Formats: sequence, C-alpha cells, structure tokens
Amino acid sequence: MTNPWSVALFAVFLWWLSTGLIMLRVRRADLGGPDDHIWSVLLGLPLLIGGGLGLDATADQSTPLGAVCAFLAAIAVWGWIELAFLSGVITGPNLKPCPPGLPLGQRFLRATGTVLYNEILLALGLLVIAKVTWGEANEFGLWTYAVLFFARISAKLNLFLGVPRIHTEFLPRPLTHLESHFRRAAMNGFFPVSITLLTFATACWLERAAGAQTEASLTGHVLLTVLTALALLEHWFMVLPLPDQKLYRWMLPKRPKTHEPSPNLEQRT
Repeated sequence: MTNPWSVALFAVFLWWLSTGLIMLRVRRADLGGPDDHIWSVLLGLPLLIGGGLGLDATADQSTPLGAVCAFLAAIAVWGWIELAFLSGVITGPNLKPCPPGLPLGQRFLRATGTVLYNEILLALGLLVIAKVTWGEANEFGLWTYAVLFFARISAKLNLFLGVPRIHTEFLPRPLTHLESHFRRAAMNGFFPVSITLLTFATACWLERAAGAQTEASLTGHVLLTVLTALALLEHWFMVLPLPDQKLYRWMLPKRPKTHEPSPNLEQRT
C-alpha cells in the first residue's frame, strides 16, 4: 500500500463497494418484512464497534498500514450511521412530506427535521473521533470522517436549494418523504461554493501527498485526495447529464413499481 496508484485505486474501489453494499442491504430490507430495516441496523453494529476500536488502535501508528486501517475504520463508522439513516431508524422527528409552496424558512425547518437525529449522531461521531485521534501520530481517520461529514452537509444543502439531477428512485421506502423536500432547479447559489471548496480541499491533500516525507504520509494523503475528489465528482453528478446511476442500478434487486414521484418535488428553472 505504498504505491500511490494502488492506494488511489483501492480508495475508488472501496467507495464504490461500500456505497453499493449499503444500497443493496437497504433495498433487500425494502423487499422484506416490516422489521428488516431494524435488523439491518442491529446486525450492522459490528461496523460501528469495529470502526471505533480500529480508530483507537491506529491512532499511534504512523505507518502506511496504520493510515489505511484508520481510513477503513472511519469508513466503517460512517457506513453504519449511513445505514441507520437509510433504514429509517435514525432520521429525524419529521416524517411527513413537505407541503408545496412554503416559504424558504419553513421549508428549511421542515427539511432539517427530517434528518435532525442523523445529523446530531454524525456530529457526535466527529467529536468522538477527534477526541480519540487529535494530536496523535495518525489523524487520517479523523480527516477521512471530516471529509465525509462536510461533503454530506454540502450535498444535502444543494439538494434542498435545487439541482437539475436528483435520483429519487434510489430512496428507500422509509425515506420516500424526503423527495418532497428536494428541489429541481437549473442551479443554486451555493453549488459554486461547494465545488470551489471541494476542489481546493482536493488540491490541498494532493499537495501534501506530493510533498510527503514518509510513506505513511503519502498513503494517507493519497486516500484523502481520492476521497475528496470522489465527493467533488458526486456533486458534479447533480448537474451534469451523466449516467452515474448505472454504477449501482445493475446490482440492486428490482422492487414492485408502487412508488410514484412525489408531486411536491418542486421544479424551478
């Protein structure tokens, strides 16, 4: 794991695989019984526990393997929280669709209510990981989680404010009310800010990778470069007419066509 190209390919593959496995598990739970989503979250607890233990164990390991393991541990913690959200177990107090025509402020409050508990849990995860790893020899787990955390906030804000392409067909059944809080629009003022910040962050990680003095630093910063670049790519997928949904659609079991797009999904140009 000291070859930067191997590390980069590993990060891309892990991004695709971890996202696909979570979507696959959620889709299978959609097609199962009423308790399948809860069981998914309970059976996925080893991800959370193992990730937390891994972050603690690798905090003092300034080696390429330590950087990779910290990266994996942060992904595991994030993955469990994402699974809990997509399963509808840890979301927010608002489980109702957004009425059409509401002012921006009311829309924002309602949208925040749909993800509030999840956002609190994500923030607590960031604080705990910072407590465990801050100032230690290996902080790559912390920065991995931080990239995911802030990129996800940016993505949610863009979906709320309005983007041209929203794949509501991937929403699991417990979260079908979310699409009424999205907005289709040609562009929003926050999107260029998101793209600029993610591009800058990618360049910063790349610069640190290029100037790395140790193999551990090179490995860790290449992982962060690729992860941030993938977050940037996911943002571009919101506006560019690219068939990104094909990355996962082929691996997901088909479900009965009982869900129609919400009429409350606002469209503006």
